[in-house]
Amino acid sequence: MGVERESKLGAPPEFQLPDLTGVVDGAVAEPAPQRTLFAHYYDSADLRLARAGVTLRYRTGEDAPVWTVKLPVSLRGSLIVRREFDFAGTPDVLADKAADLVRAYLRTERLVEVAEVDTDRRTVVVDAGSEQVEVVDDLVTGHDRVHGPRKFREIEVESTAGGNGLADAVVAALVAAGCEPRPPAPKLTRVLGQRAQLPPDVVVPALSRDAGLLDLVRHAFAVSVERIVRHDSGVRIGEDAEHVHQFRVGTRRLRADLHTFGSLLDKAWVAGLREELHWLAACAGDVRDRDVLADRLRQDAKLLPAADRDGMAALLSVLADETAAARVELLGALRGHRYLALLDKLVDAVRGPRFTVVEARPARKSAPGLVTHPWRRLAHAVRSAGVDPTDADLHKIRILAKRCRYAAEAVAPVVGRPAQRFAGAVAEIQTVLGDHQDTVVAEHWLRAAAEVTRGGRVVAGELIAVERAERVRLRELWPQAWHTASARELRDWM
Repeated sequence: MGVERESKLGAPPEFQLPDLTGVVDGAVAEPAPQRTLFAHYYDSADLRLARAGVTLRYRTGEDAPVWTVKLPVSLRGSLIVRREFDFAGTPDVLADKAADLVRAYLRTERLVEVAEVDTDRRTVVVDAGSEQVEVVDDLVTGHDRVHGPRKFREIEVESTAGGNGLADAVVAALVAAGCEPRPPAPKLTRVLGQRAQLPPDVVVPALSRDAGLLDLVRHAFAVSVERIVRHDSGVRIGEDAEHVHQFRVGTRRLRADLHTFGSLLDKAWVAGLREELHWLAACAGDVRDRDVLADRLRQDAKLLPAADRDGMAALLSVLADETAAARVELLGALRGHRYLALLDKLVDAVRGPRFTVVEARPARKSAPGLVTHPWRRLAHAVRSAGVDPTDADLHKIRILAKRCRYAAEAVAPVVGRPAQRFAGAVAEIQTVLGDHQDTVVAEHWLRAAAEVTRGGRVVAGELIAVERAERVRLRELWPQAWHTASARELRDWM
């Protein structure tokens, strides 16, 4: 895996690459061998990958033929940043790992070849010691199923190491020599034309203050569905636990939004989606909860004597095995038809939520009412728990606080700062009680692990003491968080 940072520039036919030696102090420019590259690009018939900024190709002409997947990260001016993954394989057999990374965008659609792109490439490597860039001068000939051959020339400045200072200096020198900055579109997009420039399947719509409820619901749904799709590949790669976290947040937030807007939507439709999202969130949760626990135990272990390190290692080994098993289950779910069918349903939900009631007035007029129910449930749970709530009481309050926060955040695009401040205050309750619940989960796991881990009982006991002390501290904090939130009641929005 690598991160590709490249700026694309247009060049007139008569353009000659300038000598880039000395473009910054110490920079040396050297030409690399000229190459001819042959690439076959694959996508769905409706170009789901291209429209989302994703490319899948098989290319020859370099050191070895490879399948390559490029996933978008960000755009800045003429700079495009993408994660790039190469997989060995033959042209007639798509690498399984390559197909895996684009599955959330394709969903249940199959891949077909959509274009061939031949590139005559001249390359200059500019090395400044701590930074290096490649400047490639490409003559491109592309063919797709709709248009005749498309030919164009473009210059790419690709950062291969270090920061962007050298790349920026090289781009400036090329523009001064006659190049023009171009929109950061992949070659494939230029070959495919307007079809590849249509919006992706999931777009988070902009909202005005006078947006209606339909627009608000579509916005809320799109935020979560886009989050699920965007983090799907990171979950599959498995190198950063944050992707699993964000993936699960997407499923949970969407379930909460379905509940928040449930009075306006078809009940059977909502129930079916919530059930499937509950299943998906549970699959991701089995991995995420163990990731959180592992981080927590590693921090707690810093408080233990050095003599107990072996016992700590034994406990973490047990947890690592559990996490690996949970990850296998999660990946199995993501590769199954049930998940792909759910993604299709979620995209359809963004395009057309199944309303039973649609109000004509602006959504901001109805917004406080949509948050009133979860807020009242939260307030009732706090009152019922009394001054000495059980761990189970606090766990319930945390869940209700999260639902209330999500409801406030769902309407914030039309309500504005009052809803944002209210959501932030409720989030403090969720954070404190989430940490509290983590101590409960940690103690429960440590007790179970101590029974099956040789040499781990002493360490487990010490760690349980640490978790209990932290739980006492958090119990003292949460009433203040509740007081802050209750001071921002919904009347502040009216």
